[in-house]
Amino acid sequence: MGVVCRPDVPPERLREVVLATEDAGLDELWLWEDCFWGGAVPACAAALAWTSRVRVGIGVLPVPLRHVVTNAMDIAMLNRLFPGRPMIGVGHGVQSWMHQVGAAAESPMTLLREYLAATRALLRGEKVTVDGRYVHLDEVTLEWPPSGPVPVLSAATGDRTLRLSGEAADGTVLVAGTHPDEVRRARGLIDEGRAAAGREDEHRLVVYLPVPGVTDADATEAAASLHALAAAGADTVILQSAHAGTPDPMDLVRFAANQVRPLL
Repeated sequence: MGVVCRPDVPPERLREVVLATEDAGLDELWLWEDCFWGGAVPACAAALAWTSRVRVGIGVLPVPLRHVVTNAMDIAMLNRLFPGRPMIGVGHGVQSWMHQVGAAAESPMTLLREYLAATRALLRGEKVTVDGRYVHLDEVTLEWPPSGPVPVLSAATGDRTLRLSGEAADGTVLVAGTHPDEVRRARGLIDEGRAAAGREDEHRLVVYLPVPGVTDADATEAAASLHALAAAGADTVILQSAHAGTPDPMDLVRFAANQVRPLL
C-alpha cells in the first residue's frame, strides 16, 4: 500500500510529504507527470535522495513527450543511484495534451510498443538498433546501464493496451476508480498478452484507489476496497485524493498509515 502526491501539490511541499510517508512506514509514494505541472523525474530523484527506505514511483511518463533514449538514461541513473527503489511507468499520455504540444502520435499503440521494447533493451545494457515507425536508434548503448534488472510498467485501460502491457511491459498501472471486476478482467487480458509473448516472469499490477475524505468511515471503505482489489489481482493499491486538495496530502499520509493500515 502507498499514497500519491498529486502534481497539483506545490513543489515546495513535496519534501514534507515524502518524509511523512517514510516516517509513517508506508511502502510506496507515487508521483504523476501531468501537463503542465512539475517534471516527475526531478521530483522522483529528490524524493529518493531525501529518504532511505520508501520506494518512489512515477505513474506515468507520457512517451510522446520523452525521447526513448533520454528516458532510458533517466531510469538507469535513478536505479544506479537508488537501486531497487524507483518504479517507473510509461503510457500514451492524455491525447488532448499531446495534441496541444504537437507531440501526438498517429498510432499511439505502435509508439508504445516500440518504446517499451527499446527502453527495456537499453536498460538491459544491450546495443540497440531499430528502425521503427517512431523509434529510430543506431547502435545505441547506455554507458551506465542499471546494475540489475529494472522493471518498466505501462499504463493501460483499453483491451489492446492491456494485452500490449502484458506482452511488452513488466507491470501495469490502472487508473483510479477501477472496480475489482475490471481489475480481474484487466489481469486476464494482461495474461493473454503474456501468453502470446511466451512470458512467465512476474507482472506487477498497480491500482490507484480514490479517497474522498479521511474519516473513520472513509477508512473502513478504503480498507474494504483494498481487500477487494487485492483479491481481484492487484499487487499494489495506491491511495489518492479523489479531488485536488481534498484531503490535504499530509492528511492522506496519516490516514493511510494510522486509519487504513490497522484495518488490513
